[in-house]
Amino acid sequence: MMDVTVEIRRGTARFTDRQPGRATWHTFSFGGHYDPDNVGFGPMVCHDEHLLASGSGFPSHPHRDLDIVTWVVSGALTHTDSLGTSRTVRPGEVAVLSAGSGVEHSEVAAAPATRFVQAWIRPGETERPPAYAVAPVAFAAGSFTRAAEVDNGSFHVARVAAGEPVTLPDAPLQHLFVASGALTRSSEADPLQAGDAFLIRGESGVTVTAGVPTELLLWCFEG
Repeated sequence: MMDVTVEIRRGTARFTDRQPGRATWHTFSFGGHYDPDNVGFGPMVCHDEHLLASGSGFPSHPHRDLDIVTWVVSGALTHTDSLGTSRTVRPGEVAVLSAGSGVEHSEVAAAPATRFVQAWIRPGETERPPAYAVAPVAFAAGSFTRAAEVDNGSFHVARVAAGEPVTLPDAPLQHLFVASGALTRSSEADPLQAGDAFLIRGESGVTVTAGVPTELLLWCFEG
C-alpha cells in the first residue's frame, strides 16, 4: 500500500533560469540544476513555468518518447514543428505534443509577457508515431475539467471563484499547481500562492478552497 503524504513545493524553491527575453522556473531537476531528492513525480520528469517576451522563446530542438502538455496562462505561444504544424495556443486551450519516435519543434511568444506551464510525461509505450493537437477546454463551475489524456496520466484544470471549494478527482499520485490566484489555509498547509504546488500520494477526497479567483492545474497518475 502506498504511504499517504502531502508535500508542498513552494514556487520560491524552484530552480530558476534567466536568459535574454525569458525566465523559466523548474519544479524538478533539469539540465544543470540537479537535486537527487527532486528528480520527478511518477512519470512526470519536467514541470516548468516560462515567461517570455514577445518574439522570444525556444528555437527548434528535438524530443523523443515524451508526451509534452502545454497550458498558456496568459499571452499566446506559437508552436512550429517538423510535422508541418504551425499553431498559436492561447489561454483556455491545451496543447499535446506526443514526440514518439522523434520530432523537432520551436516555441515562440506571439504576444507580450506570455506565461505558460509545460509538463513532460514519460509514456508507457515508446516509438509511437509523433503527433500534435490543440483543443479548447470547457470549464465546469466548481469542479475540475479533464483537459487532456496522455499514455501515463491525465491533465485537469479548474477556474475557481474566491471562497469556492473544489475537490480533486482521486488518483494514487496527484500534482496540483496554482497557476494564478491563491488557496486559503487548509488542513494540508498554510496558504498556497501562484507558483506553489501540492505533491499528493495516496490521499483521496482532497478539497482545496480559493482565496481569490484562482486557476489550478492538476495531473493525476496511477503510480
